[in-house]
Amino acid sequence: MKRISLGHLLGRLRRRQSVARRAAQRGLTLLEIMIVIAILGILIAIVAPRLFGAKDKADKDLAKLAADQWAFKEVPMWQAMNSGKGCPENLLMVAQSVGKGQSDVEDPWGTPYELFCGNNLPPGAVGIAVLSYGPDKKKGTEDDIKSWEKNK
Repeated sequence: MKRISLGHLLGRLRRRQSVARRAAQRGLTLLEIMIVIAILGILIAIVAPRLFGAKDKADKDLAKLAADQWAFKEVPMWQAMNSGKGCPENLLMVAQSVGKGQSDVEDPWGTPYELFCGNNLPPGAVGIAVLSYGPDKKKGTEDDIKSWEKNK
């Protein structure tokens, strides 16, 4: 019969425990994964609406700035360079005269800005007016962005 020393037995036991410990630490349990997913879901539910709200506001602010830029700078400059022509037919004509293109006369939602001047000015507008149909892309709705009105 072979004699086994106590040190040898303790060494074997430590190796087995070490192997078992490494196997247990190799991955996450299903419960741990579910907890992480739940935490991420809660964070997304809190943060996402704020991010989307900020983008909507930024798009509206950008549309207002562009409408004002067309109405109070670009079109008057075009009229000064083209005296005697009155109102341009559309903003694309103005854009092309200053080296801009079709995408420059579209609002953040891809709809062309509408130009008003002369006899077709909307109520409350004076001189030149530019309109963005807003996020819903429909004229005459509450979300329209008008150069002749203050930001809402």
